[in-house]
Amino acid sequence: MSLLCGNGVGVSLIEVKNLSVIYGSRIALSKVDLKIEPGEIVTVVGPNGSGKTSLLRAIIGATPLAAGVVKLKPDIKIGYVPQRLNFNSSLPMTVKGFMELAHNGGNKSTLMALEEVGVSSIMSQQMSQLSGGQFQRVLLARALINTPEILLLDEATQGLDQPGSAAFYRLVEDARQNTGCAVLMISHDLHVVMSASDRVICLNGHVCCAGTPEVVASAPEYKQLFGMETERTLALYQHRHDHDHDIKKSHADP
Repeated sequence: MSLLCGNGVGVSLIEVKNLSVIYGSRIALSKVDLKIEPGEIVTVVGPNGSGKTSLLRAIIGATPLAAGVVKLKPDIKIGYVPQRLNFNSSLPMTVKGFMELAHNGGNKSTLMALEEVGVSSIMSQQMSQLSGGQFQRVLLARALINTPEILLLDEATQGLDQPGSAAFYRLVEDARQNTGCAVLMISHDLHVVMSASDRVICLNGHVCCAGTPEVVASAPEYKQLFGMETERTLALYQHRHDHDHDIKKSHADP
């Protein structure tokens, strides 16, 4: 029932063993195992109440464990984009000020992070004046500013329309390509499973099935949870694994 650091080079970024989370009399997660390796994108899917957010909160130490172990790579740097951020709209705070809450490296670091997600022009704008898409991009920039080894995204596109969600996920993929960071994301957008993931974990209080997108999409447990949406998603979005996980390489668009 603990969160530990690893003890050597070459270990997984995150390793979860026999994890259980209980709230009162309700079992949120039971006997969950998973590993996240450097450079990979792993998507967690499941119905509402399946324990997806509890899993991420357990990994970052924000939720007590009823059983099991969460083991992190020594000195791992994690970037976290929450499902929602309750921001007081009456609070006078610029984007620059908000970014500096996470990093005090000065204007250059802030500007570079905002440039990476395409919103460097709004650095002096008030947080309360941002659109939903701008707000989520700033949250992503804030998560990236300390060059994390892994990004944790908890339904980070909630509230965005389909074009906004697609643009956000492209930024996440660009960040992975450019920095080599791994990504563990919760998503309700099933097409992301096919278009962006190396592995998929289907959760419903426990791990129902896990593997490549194609393997999971054909699993009876997945079909039972998502029905006909499975076939439509699989037909529309076939993952093309045309990248590698060498974090030392630089990936740039031609």
